[in-house]
Amino acid sequence: MDPTNRDSMMDEARGGALPPGLTEEEALELQLELTKVDDEIQTLKQVLTAKERHAGELRRRLGISPLSEIKNNITKGWHEVQSSNAYMRTSQTLGDLNHRVTSSNLYLTASATLEDISRSDAYKKTQETFSQAGQLTSSALSTMGSAIRNRFGEMRNSATFRSFEDKMSKVVGSGANGDDERPPPGNNSAF
Repeated sequence: MDPTNRDSMMDEARGGALPPGLTEEEALELQLELTKVDDEIQTLKQVLTAKERHAGELRRRLGISPLSEIKNNITKGWHEVQSSNAYMRTSQTLGDLNHRVTSSNLYLTASATLEDISRSDAYKKTQETFSQAGQLTSSALSTMGSAIRNRFGEMRNSATFRSFEDKMSKVVGSGANGDDERPPPGNNSAF
């Protein structure tokens, strides 16, 4: 080590109070080791950056997009979760709980009651009434739509509507015969 570096390190080691039980020589050795480790860390960061850049280039050349990488990572992660002991124990516990609930008297009673209700005459009549109401509403809306469509068709063929359409087409700029005659600005005689 060159003497100026050694002096610089000694000054740095002396810069603060030395921890109890640490000599200047030990502080210098530790400072040298710290500098060496910091240099190694910097070198490793540069190598890692270069490797990541190279991996990115290889992925690009292989046609692997960032989206497909994310998808693969998620799939792999989900597979790892599913094969974990915690997931398997939780899945087993939930399965047992489901079995206990569906086997319980309360569940069986409620299920039977709902089944009885769906077979009852009142339920069937209500269901039939709602079905008929839906059909009648649909029919009424369809009839009303047809009536409105027919009325608009009649209006379109009326002299009043044609006169209004002709006036509007002159204002917009294309007359009934297809020419582009526009009234002068400020002339609202078309109305």
